[in-house]
Amino acid sequence: MYTQNYEINHKVSLWLLIMFLIISFMIVVGGLTRLTDSGLSITQWQLFSGFIPPLNQNDWVYYFELYKKIPEFYLQNYNMTLEEFKIIFWWEWAHRFLGRLIGIVYLIPLIYFSFKISIKKLVPLYLIFILICFQGFIGWYMVSSGLVDRVDVSHFRLAIHLIVAFIILSLIFYNYLKFKSVKKPSSSINIYIPFFFLLLIYLQITFGAFVSGMDAGKVYNSWPLMGTSFFPDDSNLKEIFYISSLSDRSIVQFIHRNLAYIILIFYIYILFKIYYFKLKELFRTIYFVGFLLFLQIILGIITLLSGATIFYSSLHQISSIFLVSSSIYFLYLNLSSNQQLSN
Repeated sequence: MYTQNYEINHKVSLWLLIMFLIISFMIVVGGLTRLTDSGLSITQWQLFSGFIPPLNQNDWVYYFELYKKIPEFYLQNYNMTLEEFKIIFWWEWAHRFLGRLIGIVYLIPLIYFSFKISIKKLVPLYLIFILICFQGFIGWYMVSSGLVDRVDVSHFRLAIHLIVAFIILSLIFYNYLKFKSVKKPSSSINIYIPFFFLLLIYLQITFGAFVSGMDAGKVYNSWPLMGTSFFPDDSNLKEIFYISSLSDRSIVQFIHRNLAYIILIFYIYILFKIYYFKLKELFRTIYFVGFLLFLQIILGIITLLSGATIFYSSLHQISSIFLVSSSIYFLYLNLSSNQQLSN
């Protein structure tokens, strides 16, 4: 019986690992789709027929004519040729194709495992599938914001789309660790600490989406100061307390910068706690989280100084996947240890 359970758990963990890798890849492709301004190239949501790309010249002309009807074309890209359109089309098509693939690769094994494992144990995985379906809706909700009155998508909707993607990724990785039966430490820190650390990272990702959605990474390309001062000189400090400031490119960049410092300070606090209580089983993990945090900050600075080029912006987003994953692992170790002690 033990061998049978082990084999099933191993299969589930392998499936979840594959899902983790595909979703990570989709986040990267989604970022490149945004950075290349390709997200509005497909103006319709065709759930099933959208699987098939244009197969002939007439198909390409049809999609290009649809694109010509939205503001991004006639206000910004009015000189675009059909060949140039094909480039941005393929980015958006690949992004949507991956979304459909994720749904299929997740659902079919989930149905199979439903006959092998108790439904109770699979409830979290069913909830993830609902979230994946909801993410598809959010994706179209985001795209639709750029089809009528503006030349880009709403940065608020973009942020929702990105943070839900990271939540799905986090839940899949957490459940992977559970089914993999990763060794639990015998002691841990207060469980609220890794939770709060993860929430700070999610908040930073949200502001990162704001920066990307508004091209706010291109307004102040200096560090550590923003131009000649700590606070942007084209904004009022009082404005930071108003909701409208979330649509101010300078203030959003300012918040994104300083959230990184806050996260770094909180990380040092966690490191101190682990050292103070001599939680040696957590040393390696917290070192790794720290390495990825420093890497993310350095890449953020380089991205800023480069003028937010596609290459460095993409690297910055890729490193965020590793940082979130390591933070989930740190959370899992502490949460599982607490549960073990309470039992």
